[in-house]
Amino acid sequence: IHLLEEGELIKLLKGGRGGLGNEHFKASTNIRPQQQTNGRLGEEGDFKIELELVADAGFIGLPNAGKSSLLNALTNADAKVGAYQFTTLEPNLGALNGGYVIADIPGLIEGASEGKGLGHKFLRHVKRTKMLFHLISLENLEKDGAAGVDELISIYKTVRKELTQFGQTLDEKPEVIVLTKTDALGGPTHDKKLVDAAIKKAKTALKKLNPDILTVSILDDESVKELGDEIVKRLRK
Repeated sequence: IHLLEEGELIKLLKGGRGGLGNEHFKASTNIRPQQQTNGRLGEEGDFKIELELVADAGFIGLPNAGKSSLLNALTNADAKVGAYQFTTLEPNLGALNGGYVIADIPGLIEGASEGKGLGHKFLRHVKRTKMLFHLISLENLEKDGAAGVDELISIYKTVRKELTQFGQTLDEKPEVIVLTKTDALGGPTHDKKLVDAAIKKAKTALKKLNPDILTVSILDDESVKELGDEIVKRLRK
């Protein structure tokens, strides 16, 4: 049973029938009745109740992909952020331009669909989102040679695998890859040519898995604005 509308009521169990008190037996020939009848017990049951967030889009990805930081930068949310895994223990919500609701789904890990980490506590909130934005940190690209690219591909496949194994059509939702923390590229001086080359390398590798790719750095206001506009554009479709 799903309750999706405000004020919606659904009867789960039928209540018991009350017994008859002495007032029911009162009559001219029985002024002070001492009779009564017992009532009947109502139905009983055990239920599992789950809260599933209803949002237009969900930010998913491994821990430390930058989901909470990006939500804060894009919306009026005040999600807790930290340089360690599982900073977010509950999904956070924020309202993007035009009233679109964005949910920051806490970091998934390998085995989440089987209950590892916080497992289903995270994944169930993805069910009611219309679109997924899969955040992948470009910090992982700083490894030498092809290892960095291979790491990005592995990260993407890890999260996709958990969505598929959890089932309930999570892996069928529209998905956009968002490459975060572009400010981590280009060495100490953030050389633009090196940054552009690294982003191009990441996109080339990931486009084989999903051609819809965006980039962002929360340290760049223009980058955040452009991403926000792109998210709204896709949600409007």
